[in-house]
Amino acid sequence: MSLPDLSGRNICILATHGFEESELIQPRDDLKAAGANVTIVSPESGEIRGWKGDDWGQSVTVDAPLSGARVEQHDALVLPGGQINPDLLRVDEEAMALIKAFADARKPIAAVCHAPWLLVEAGLAKGATLTGYKSIRTDLKNAGAHVVDQEVAVDGNLITSRCPDDLPAFSKAIADMVSEKAGARTEMV
Repeated sequence: MSLPDLSGRNICILATHGFEESELIQPRDDLKAAGANVTIVSPESGEIRGWKGDDWGQSVTVDAPLSGARVEQHDALVLPGGQINPDLLRVDEEAMALIKAFADARKPIAAVCHAPWLLVEAGLAKGATLTGYKSIRTDLKNAGAHVVDQEVAVDGNLITSRCPDDLPAFSKAIADMVSEKAGARTEMV
């Protein structure tokens, strides 16, 4: 998989304990390999622990506190899934404010697996074409989304995917959108 050059681009990954390990690690590594600066932001400090299979998985270091995260500092927002992580974040006022700020700024927001729950909570699902893990598709539909079953769905500035198997397409869609938006900004100057 070849991604566009993301040198000088800043990607924010918002997560807390219980993120699906592969859904944070693979996009982080893919985007870094393409040259992006990737910052893991969390309401927690120190490290947050992932979930893998039926038990706790690898921990990752939190780079910056959620309380200091600003949409102006980033070109895109990535929301890893897992059942625990998005469920905790959707009741965190600061997390929801950051997601809404990215939406208001029309910057890319990418959510995988259960993370589209966060799009529902932020009021972004209604009228959008989205996908997600099979167990949340009814939630997406009830929130007014047009739900599709495909590896990646792109609608405006929203990117969604279903599960870890879709991560290569998910990372590519993020990189492509960040690159396109960066190009559009350059042309406007």
